[in-house]
Amino acid sequence: MIEQPNKNYIQQLSAGDPEFEKKIVGIIQREFPEEKKEFLNNFNNKQFLKTAENVHKLKHKIGMLGFEIGYQTAIDFEEGLKENNPSLFPKFIVILDSIETFLDTL
Repeated sequence: MIEQPNKNYIQQLSAGDPEFEKKIVGIIQREFPEEKKEFLNNFNNKQFLKTAENVHKLKHKIGMLGFEIGYQTAIDFEEGLKENNPSLFPKFIVILDSIETFLDTL
């Protein structure tokens, strides 16, 4: 089963405060596209240490959007990049693309 992004964690974090939830979602919507763009730029330029830093930042959003397996994938990908091993890129990009699609619907 493929994980899908959701707002469950954000809703728990907001404790029913719709303004807080809206603020968190807004921050993610604003930051995510630029972070993804920087990630892809560094990855395409084979700057794997910088890419690992990008993954580190993105993994927190991945976790906030309900990915459990995806969060572990991000951890493993980050560690792999530090060792010049980008093999988890295909799995990671699927996660990012699903988040992008999800954010566009909010």
